[in-house]
Amino acid sequence: MEKFYQIWKKFGKNFEEGGKFAYLSSFYDAFDTFLFTPSTTSKRIGAQIHDGSDSKRTMILVVLALVPAMLFGMFNVGYQHLLATGQIPCCGLTAALWWKAFGFGFLAVLPFILVSYITGLGIEFVVAQIKHEEVAEGFLVTGFIIPLIVPINTPLWMVAVATAFAVIFAKEVFGGTGYNIFNVALIARAFLFFAYPTHMTGDNVFVRTGGTWGWDSNLAIADGFSGATPLGVLATSAESSVMPVDFWTAFNGLIPGSVGETCGWAILLGACLLLMTGVASWKTMLAIFASAACTAWLFNEFGPDTAVAQYPWYMHLVTGGLMFGAVFMATDPVTSARTECGKWIYGALIGFMVIVIRVLNPGYPEGMMLAILLGNTFAPLIDWCVVRVNINKRMKRA
Repeated sequence: MEKFYQIWKKFGKNFEEGGKFAYLSSFYDAFDTFLFTPSTTSKRIGAQIHDGSDSKRTMILVVLALVPAMLFGMFNVGYQHLLATGQIPCCGLTAALWWKAFGFGFLAVLPFILVSYITGLGIEFVVAQIKHEEVAEGFLVTGFIIPLIVPINTPLWMVAVATAFAVIFAKEVFGGTGYNIFNVALIARAFLFFAYPTHMTGDNVFVRTGGTWGWDSNLAIADGFSGATPLGVLATSAESSVMPVDFWTAFNGLIPGSVGETCGWAILLGACLLLMTGVASWKTMLAIFASAACTAWLFNEFGPDTAVAQYPWYMHLVTGGLMFGAVFMATDPVTSARTECGKWIYGALIGFMVIVIRVLNPGYPEGMMLAILLGNTFAPLIDWCVVRVNINKRMKRA
């Protein structure tokens, strides 16, 4: 490894000032800091952290936390395909069908990941070169999340357009990583939702019934198949007592939905890694779950006699994108509240709003995307109010 490092550093002299590739210094710096632990220390006077931790390593921890949800999402994409085309026997999945399901899902999801990273990182590199700055590391996570929060039947060109829009207008125009007001991945999904609504909602967008990249499928859809999500079923149901899915099926994730949002235990595995490493705030997560549960229970007791209002509070927690959003997007350190008290308020606001949107807006049965974006809007105000309250308390003591 030391020999490779020396060769790499020798090659890097071409990108230094006066070198023949000096105009591409941002490209070299991006790969250098990604591959190797920083070997320099800050020249500023003050407290220093004496380890190799930096933003890129923090982002990689988030990517690792997302891997379980991604892997299960790939399997579920294939599983839903086999189910839709009648390839799963009554006895259930065999080992061969299990691998077939994962293989199909892998080939279906991989193009989304490639398109997301190529588009987003391409823009990041170009902007860094124009501004003569280092390539920001924030898109390492954003590029991984975008494929996990869109339906599997979303056309790839739409994913590319939405990613470009989000990176340019939700990130770069604000100054880049660390300055964006809204979660970039959610802006990409919001762009798709409002620009191409027919490709983001309905019974035909969450299950791949045709072929995929390198895998042709001419099988007919099985009789009685429905690709609607549980919340989609509730939004169109006339019976208040309908239960489209039981708790454990929803928690295990074998239901239609966006690629990475269906499996509760895979998301909780990622949450454990984020909490153990201190990357995400447990206060924000807990506040969202507690607020959502309390709000859903209040609607159960005092709300209208509709299917979604009478949906058990614990089912709201494991259906839709609530768990995924609470763990991976609401806890974004850039766009969430930063004060300790503010995290409780911020999380409670998101948990409350997601249930209100689900219950009171039948045309939009999910709610988590809008709830988090609303929370992003108020996060700076929440922090400002918390700080002012603390200042006033100290002034009174003084």
